[in-house]
Amino acid sequence: MNTTAIPLSRPSSASRLSLVERLPHFVMLMKPRVMGLALFTALVGLMLAPTHIDPLAGFMAILAIAAGAGAAGALNMWYDADIDAVMARTAMRPIPRGKVSKVEALGFGLALGVIAVTALALATNLAAAALLACTILFYVVVYTAWLKRATSQNIVIGGAAGALPPVIGWAAATGQTGVEPLALFLIIFLWTPPHFWALALNRSDDYARAGVPMLPVVAGRAATTRQILIYSGLLVLASELPWALGFAGAIYGAVATVCGALFLLLAYRLNKSGTDRRAAHGLFLFSISYLFVVFAALLVEHGGGSFSRVPVQHAGRSGGWVHAAALPSTACSASGLTNLSAWEV
Repeated sequence: MNTTAIPLSRPSSASRLSLVERLPHFVMLMKPRVMGLALFTALVGLMLAPTHIDPLAGFMAILAIAAGAGAAGALNMWYDADIDAVMARTAMRPIPRGKVSKVEALGFGLALGVIAVTALALATNLAAAALLACTILFYVVVYTAWLKRATSQNIVIGGAAGALPPVIGWAAATGQTGVEPLALFLIIFLWTPPHFWALALNRSDDYARAGVPMLPVVAGRAATTRQILIYSGLLVLASELPWALGFAGAIYGAVATVCGALFLLLAYRLNKSGTDRRAAHGLFLFSISYLFVVFAALLVEHGGGSFSRVPVQHAGRSGGWVHAAALPSTACSASGLTNLSAWEV
């Protein structure tokens, strides 16, 4: 593997900066927009849970989950510093640029992870904290250190880590998991391969240079677009599960159907397009909006709001829940996730 293009650490450059000046680089280590996506999906899981949670505990839970996601991002950048240095899309990350040393990134990631798990345990329960710890470990050890460099199915298996935040949010509120958060898990899990492979199609030279066996590098473009189409079809079916299981209604069902049809159409066009880079980029960008819109529809339909819930009848079934007050600021801030850049993924 060629990893000699850019030095991994320039301590003299970093040492000339004050802590305040270096703070943005530590924030960048956490992959803030990816962290924001995890925060938003965790919030949806927490808000949909049929159990009252104190607002302060809920706020602390979301903050801890976000910190845990940031810790995973920092540890990912620590371990992947060698390949980040030779890939054009990652060469400007803090470690390759010498703004943060590998030792600092490792210490920062470990400390942040311990704080996040401990805070979640104290604010909510041990089940949620254990899930968060397992998520961080899975992303760093199983995906980053093993699968990413070992198999073209790295994204498929490793996607489980990114799909767990709504399950953690649900567990923070209830102390357990259930069918509903597992349905949300499945949506994100099946969304991950077409999302990342659409990006990888136009970055295959980067991955090949770094020795990362992403599917377009190993199997070629045609095989990758076929896999994208297959996973897109499975995603469309999984996205109807909240409605089919009765914890989402007609609004969500309509949004999921329309967005799913558009996702499948873009995947089909990509599969038929051959070497059209615009088709791959278009699907990648839409996939970001897709996940936000689908989860936002769930949040809006359940009131989008407070931690105070009252039971309602829904679709002929009892046991649904609605929130009493709205939190428009949450939804508005989450809309910024649609600007997720390829550099941060």
